Amino acid sequence: MNLDDALKTFVIESRELLESMEEALLRVEQSPGDRDLIAAIFRAAHTIKGSAGLFGLDHVVSFTHNAENVLDMVRSGELGITGELVALFLQVCDHMGLLVDHIEAGTEPTVETHARSAELVGSLKTLAGRPAAEENTPPVRHETPLERDNTNYGEGVESDNWHLSLRFGADVLKHGMDPVAFIRYLTTFGRIVTIVTLTESIPGGPEMDPECCYLGFEINFRSDADKQTIESAFEFVRDDARIRILPPHSKIDEYLELINGLPEEEMRLGEILVRCGTLTQAEIDAALATQAAARDSGEREPAIGEVLLAQQVVQPAVVDAALQKQRQVKESKQGDAALIRVNAEKLDEHINQIGELIIASAGINLAALKTGIPELLEAASVMNRLVENIRDSALQLRMIQIGATFNKFQRVVRDVSKEIGKDIRLEISGAETELDKTVIEKIGDPLTHLVRNSMDHGIEAAELRLARGKPAHGTLRLNAYHDSGSIAIEVSDDGGGLPRERILAKAIERGLVKPDQVLSDNEIHNLIFEPGFSTAEQVNNLSGRGVGMDVVRRNITALRGSIEIESVEGRGTTMRIRLPLTLAIIDGFLVGVGNSSFVVPLEMVVECVELTDDEIAAAQGRDQLNLRGEVLPFIRLRDLFGIPEAPPPERSEAEKLLLASVDEELAFLLQPIKRENVVVVNYAGMRAGLVVDMLQGEYQTVIRPLGAVFNGLQGVSGFTILGSGQVALILDIPGLIRRVADSESRRNRQLTKHRITE
Repeated sequence: MNLDDALKTFVIESRELLESMEEALLRVEQSPGDRDLIAAIFRAAHTIKGSAGLFGLDHVVSFTHNAENVLDMVRSGELGITGELVALFLQVCDHMGLLVDHIEAGTEPTVETHARSAELVGSLKTLAGRPAAEENTPPVRHETPLERDNTNYGEGVESDNWHLSLRFGADVLKHGMDPVAFIRYLTTFGRIVTIVTLTESIPGGPEMDPECCYLGFEINFRSDADKQTIESAFEFVRDDARIRILPPHSKIDEYLELINGLPEEEMRLGEILVRCGTLTQAEIDAALATQAAARDSGEREPAIGEVLLAQQVVQPAVVDAALQKQRQVKESKQGDAALIRVNAEKLDEHINQIGELIIASAGINLAALKTGIPELLEAASVMNRLVENIRDSALQLRMIQIGATFNKFQRVVRDVSKEIGKDIRLEISGAETELDKTVIEKIGDPLTHLVRNSMDHGIEAAELRLARGKPAHGTLRLNAYHDSGSIAIEVSDDGGGLPRERILAKAIERGLVKPDQVLSDNEIHNLIFEPGFSTAEQVNNLSGRGVGMDVVRRNITALRGSIEIESVEGRGTTMRIRLPLTLAIIDGFLVGVGNSSFVVPLEMVVECVELTDDEIAAAQGRDQLNLRGEVLPFIRLRDLFGIPEAPPPERSEAEKLLLASVDEELAFLLQPIKRENVVVVNYAGMRAGLVVDMLQGEYQTVIRPLGAVFNGLQGVSGFTILGSGQVALILDIPGLIRRVADSESRRNRQLTKHRITE
């Protein structure tokens, strides 16, 4: 076994468990009565402790054990869920993560880390040592003898107490043991509620031997000790007595919960019952001996569960739960067998190789088209289809749900809201939305900044909210959904909205806007993305220095995304991030302008129409056309990228003689017809047109990033290599649409200003 690989697996699984533990802690604060959440927290700590013990990580085991003790008290109802307890365990969770970091780095914990461990352990012990309400201890009562059969465990004793059934052997006194001393010892860790002395085995006077013991006892015992501890009280008399220790009947649910909380590992039935405390090792050994005796005698070998039920040492419901746990673990193991962990770098390399395969496939397809051989065309078509299927399946490997990223903000919202003294609640929707893992990894920081800004600047203090007729608590929402071939992530709040006039005044003060300049609401809102821009009156630990929003936009733009703002003063703000589903391979639509080629993301293409001379004339010099009653602005890619007109094709001698022999009108008709087409694209509910010369059809596009020299190039988000070896630029549709929208907005404002002046 490679211990290094095993330790890496421990680190990965520990972090996953800590994430689930933190999530459960944040949820249980809102639902303190949820037993499933409490069990999940305990299970995470228990699993980490057990796994750490396998590697001899004693400092992790010791620290986690103290946390586990307190969690066990919570699970048993001795401690209630409070904000103080949750806050402490969030710190415990963070510290366990720090210990795991040291393990991953192969370093010993520092002095500060050990000091922090000791500090948290002290807090845990203080929390666990709070005195419980003491009960008045009634005197021990002697009652009438019970019938021997009334201790049948299947019926149970309707009590919260343990039931001890003791039958001392006849020679126990001869061996120097005093039965009363054992009963007296029980009172050191519990209370005897009732005790019944069974005397029916005592013979008549002449037959009685004063050195023999004929007594039995039925004891109703109240104690917080576990079964193993109670059994250990009779350690020295075990061979000279028959002892049955029956757990409290009313605590069956707790034993079932203990079974469900056991780690997901394969265990035998007896081991499960021993670990949950309903069975001791001595009892399981006795049951195994009975099973072996039946096997040796040639009788049918009973299942261990049958033996335990026959001996009445465990309840049927508990045995059924243990068997169900076995089945669940086996099913889980079968499911885990179908899953493997793949190194992210290997997965990225796999995607890169598929990209090269797509480019090579495009070259083969182009060669097949040139040759026109039917068999080659068919083979190329089949290969294209298979490559497309491989591409789709490979990209699915990189798609992960955004819910894990969203859930991390439960902790951020809780901590920040307490820091700034606001009651803020987080609502999450669209957590099942899938996104490329690379995008997920890079979107965390921008989202964090937007969330913190919404909490600090957006949501008002409780007094102001109440004065505005709002609930005292603020609501922050995270939402994700698919839209027009991209993913939209929204960070919205029900706060005060962006202060339009204050932003405009600050922009004028800093010289970003001229005093007489007319701006739309959207343009004013976007001023907050300028470097160093802030309207905060005070600087605090969260914000106010004007650092961050420009970085947010820069990081999102680097992901080929965009950010939009919707804000209504007094009602709230929504920051909407739009991102591509993947950064690797997309379905594209190939177009040509002159000798240049461009790729448009296929998901954004709505339709293609021909741009006729009549439509150009009707536009009266404006870059727009009437598309079925809708005004559609368009961009000429030739003008945008400065592409020269393609030279006319070289004519053959026969064509030249033919043109020379006809009159001018007929020669004009023989000239090649120049057609322009408009590719209608849609993004974020806005439409625009791209004027191109040629429509070349769908194309599997491997996205290559532009070099640092071309950073900031408008209208282009990357490039790809065609089957012919030529380079085609991938168009930045969101940027082009914004460019069109801004141009139209400026033109309309100029017209409005001109009319007002007149």
